[in-house]
Amino acid sequence: MIRRMAIDERAATRPVPRFPDGFLWGVSTSAHQIEGAAELRERSVWDAFTAEPGRVKDASTAEVACDHYHRYREDVALLAGLGVDAYRFSISWPRVNSPQGLDFYDRLVDELCAAGVRPVPTLFHWDLPVALDWLERDTAARFAAHVSRVADRLGDRVGTWITLNEPAEHTLLGHALGTHAPGRRLLFDALPVAHHQLLAHGLAVRALRAAGATDIGITNSHGPTWPASREQADVEAADFYDLLLNRLFADPLLLGRYPDGIEALMPGDVEADLKVIAEPLDFYGVNYYAPTRVGAPQGTEIEFGGITMPAELPFSVRDIEGVPTTDFGWPVVPEGLTELLTGFRDRYGDRLPPVVITENGCSYEGVDDQERIAYLDGHVRALHRAVEAGVDVRGYFVWSLLDNFEWAEGYARRFGLVHVDFATQRRTPKASYRWFRDLLRAQRQARTPAG
Repeated sequence: MIRRMAIDERAATRPVPRFPDGFLWGVSTSAHQIEGAAELRERSVWDAFTAEPGRVKDASTAEVACDHYHRYREDVALLAGLGVDAYRFSISWPRVNSPQGLDFYDRLVDELCAAGVRPVPTLFHWDLPVALDWLERDTAARFAAHVSRVADRLGDRVGTWITLNEPAEHTLLGHALGTHAPGRRLLFDALPVAHHQLLAHGLAVRALRAAGATDIGITNSHGPTWPASREQADVEAADFYDLLLNRLFADPLLLGRYPDGIEALMPGDVEADLKVIAEPLDFYGVNYYAPTRVGAPQGTEIEFGGITMPAELPFSVRDIEGVPTTDFGWPVVPEGLTELLTGFRDRYGDRLPPVVITENGCSYEGVDDQERIAYLDGHVRALHRAVEAGVDVRGYFVWSLLDNFEWAEGYARRFGLVHVDFATQRRTPKASYRWFRDLLRAQRQARTPAG
């Protein structure tokens, strides 16, 4: 397998095709990964997880992270210098629960508005208060109450809301495989976690509508699933993986039903819950990183992309041969984004709301990060091909503004457009920051009538 990104020397200079007027360009972060100031909030499941030896590869924690809590003005200045339309960040539920916790987000939203950057908060990005549990149905109701409180405080300045970030990954990695917080290894007994998160989303949509919100979405991670071969066992394993990682979370939201065979595995009055889960959305957020090649189970526990996949699963994840990989070992397949979006359009038809790419990015070392430029250039072009094919795509957010605490990888992976020296907290814009800034300038200039 090719282990490094093949550098396209033209990526920094050749013009990117023009996107439609009103297309939203932004960058994303999450609270636990950048804020720090852990002493000024309640504990989360991630605080408990990182305190356990061996859970994080470099034994680090997010107690300080990027110290964004104290340096948010500097970071908003970086956003303004980048020229983005919008900033997707997350609101820490444990911070909101602490005294004066919402004051920080008041200040951040004011600073963003003053800089002309649209605030796009995500209301849950994995940092559940440590006293709560997604296995319990009551957590969904508690989340809705949390959302009402946040909307009441910030709704006069925030127009766009995202309820949850990647419930599939939080279910799979946190509760089925145990490689993320809260560190449970329940395998298919983790399915109630998926259902309760989806229910929480639907209740949150209702709470936001009651507060007057008119632009609401969710963010799910999706990617094409490729069978390892044409053999029936591999095709069936890939179909099951696609159901588990894609359709299990998209079908209830967009079609109001679970895939065949899944509803009976879910807790409670599922038929009634689905009416809540399928509350209409104004946009559908997609986080895209790569396709997944899947085959029949191989009978051994394997390490893939930093995740241990147990032998008990009815599939195995395989390498995608012949493509470059990032420093994280993730395959680089821009055309997978076009395939994903056109496939979603074909599968869901008019039930698919306008799409926003809420995360797309890569981990590479260095400040002169030409590989990241080539990666982003390829994916922006792939996105444009989806637009040309008729997919209603309204925005694109790069992951991430800053190098940050990368969950179980600690500080070993760097996804940022801005380099962070974690010892000094010095921010240094990378070459990719300047490339993205120039791309946004070119997009705006292309929309300005001549003369």
